[in-house]
Amino acid sequence: MSSAEGFDRATEIWKEAYQHQMRGELDRAIELYRRSIEVHPTAEAHTFLGWTYSFQGRLEEATRECLRAIEVDPDFGNPYNDIGCYLMQQGELEEAIPWLERAKQAKRYEPRQFPHMNLARIRMKQGRWWDALREFEQAVRLAPGDADLRRALHSLRARLN
Repeated sequence: MSSAEGFDRATEIWKEAYQHQMRGELDRAIELYRRSIEVHPTAEAHTFLGWTYSFQGRLEEATRECLRAIEVDPDFGNPYNDIGCYLMQQGELEEAIPWLERAKQAKRYEPRQFPHMNLARIRMKQGRWWDALREFEQAVRLAPGDADLRRALHSLRARLN
């Protein structure tokens, strides 16, 4: 199998894995993400495998998969954001910040508003309201159609007025 064929097949498998993950069939999703990685390692498969582990509370394994994703493709932003989220879940807010900042700078990342939203949440927990406001404003600029995000921004603005 050529490299391009391997990549295409691996992509098909991780898309199938994602469908299982969204149906809550986590063990099957993990099996398929691993198979995808065996066929052709991609940052996506490692990241989504990590995300599935996080659904099971396996945050250390989730983080390891994200680090592998970064090794495969340092331009892919999702694993940086995910590591930041896993650190946030563990109450390690300061440690999460550099990962979220790196996600914001990633060349290849959608949805780009997520690291801004996560940084805003950290800033709110820290009582750094104006920093949180700037992050929420940037997130809304990136995703103007996100009603929940707009509500969070308006709520914070109201609190600051």
